[in-house]
Amino acid sequence: MDATDSSRGLFCNRTLNLRGIQAIGYDMDYTLIHYHMRKWEKRAYTFIREGLQAKGWPVDDLQFDPELAIRGLVIDVERGNVVKANRFGYVKRAFHGTTPLGYERQRDEYQRTLVDLGEDRWHFLNTLFSISSACMYMQLVDLLDADALEGSMGYTDLWERVQHTLDEAHMEGRLKEAIVQHPERFVDLDPQMPLTLLDQKRAGKKLLLITNSEWSYAQPMLAYAFNGFLPDDMTWRDLFDLSIVGARKPDFFSVDMPAFRIERDDGLLREHKNGPLEEDSVYVGGNAPLVERTLGLRGEEILYVGDHLFVDVNVSKKVLRWRTALVVRELEQEIEAFRSFADRQAHLSRLMEQKEQLEAEFSAKRLQRQRLDENYGETDGHEIEALEQEMSALRTRLTALDEDIAPLAKASSQLVNENWGPLMRTGKDKSLFARQVERYADVYTGRVSNFLHHTPFTYLRSHRGSLPHDEAAERDPQYESLTSGYEWDETTAKERG
Repeated sequence: MDATDSSRGLFCNRTLNLRGIQAIGYDMDYTLIHYHMRKWEKRAYTFIREGLQAKGWPVDDLQFDPELAIRGLVIDVERGNVVKANRFGYVKRAFHGTTPLGYERQRDEYQRTLVDLGEDRWHFLNTLFSISSACMYMQLVDLLDADALEGSMGYTDLWERVQHTLDEAHMEGRLKEAIVQHPERFVDLDPQMPLTLLDQKRAGKKLLLITNSEWSYAQPMLAYAFNGFLPDDMTWRDLFDLSIVGARKPDFFSVDMPAFRIERDDGLLREHKNGPLEEDSVYVGGNAPLVERTLGLRGEEILYVGDHLFVDVNVSKKVLRWRTALVVRELEQEIEAFRSFADRQAHLSRLMEQKEQLEAEFSAKRLQRQRLDENYGETDGHEIEALEQEMSALRTRLTALDEDIAPLAKASSQLVNENWGPLMRTGKDKSLFARQVERYADVYTGRVSNFLHHTPFTYLRSHRGSLPHDEAAERDPQYESLTSGYEWDETTAKERG
């Protein structure tokens, strides 16, 4: 990788000094191991369809469409819709089943409705593992509306059936068994990942594996992803000071659950009774406070890295005040898409500036016309006929501008995904997903190996947050010196003497 590739950066919401981090915990799926999403989710979709077929559902002709849904969308089980909201919860784009809602219908359904993830009505697609079930749900809504499904059920029941069928496939182990048998088909190997963790370990960090995957799946998958890229006879187990599988996150961070030590590779368990966990061992279950006591660390001394907005970064941040890093695998593609669109985006911005200026002129003349009609205020001596001619000319120019703007604006809104656009934005605003990232992830990045090019000793400083009035304030030459700011860090001060 080119260290100057901006798509491979670490993006900092809150200043993070890695010198002060004593332990780094990692999730496994889509964090330490990256899957070919389309292949994995197609297989998951196939198992959902087979499960529904076994129950007599008419789903034989349904096919997986990876473009139909993206992470960060929200299922509205009350209406059978899938929506994309901005950071304030306003719905900006929506589908009913597999059909996009037109402007009028979307306005009628959501004009007075905000997406509130605390309500049972909304189901947030937190991870890439959600794509298969969202795709199936959207297609089943079409069948339900066409009265092709037997029995009495609503859109909420439909979502629950899809989730239950996928859970059955996971419980039976069919999905993961298929992955273990042919990991080369499903896993995107990253040779820099083991080196990244080895740098951190040799720099004195305690490395933790905390995953919900069970031992029978985690052991062969980590061996495949790590062992071939480690020096000498080192294996993935040598990297981690403590490994916890079957962690049952998010309860792991808040519930006092027992821990069981794995005694043999075949999975023989022995219950952990009292005291700290043994380092260089693998456990099933346990809980975060027990890990803290074992390491003699707590809170901001621990960084946890995962891909799930709620299970990984939200709960660990809110309950334990651990530092957090979110892996957003789609980020690299999104940055590249914006980069390739940069010239057209600049042209679009110039056209929008012209439009704003013309609209301001038109509004000013409209006000002048109003004052002339009502005979009040200053009128600048304009005659009504002259004003109308000027306003007509401005309308013509605005119409021509809109014709130039429309195709560029449409192309911008379809970057990355034709149906939903980019993950982190809705138009010019941040998406609801981006807002969640902002709230709970101290750092976000496209893959763990991006830490390799920042070293285990780096000081990651957040950018000064922007506000709508900044552009006006920055016209003052003294503004930058007044607002640049600097966050003092005690750890850095001590190290510098």
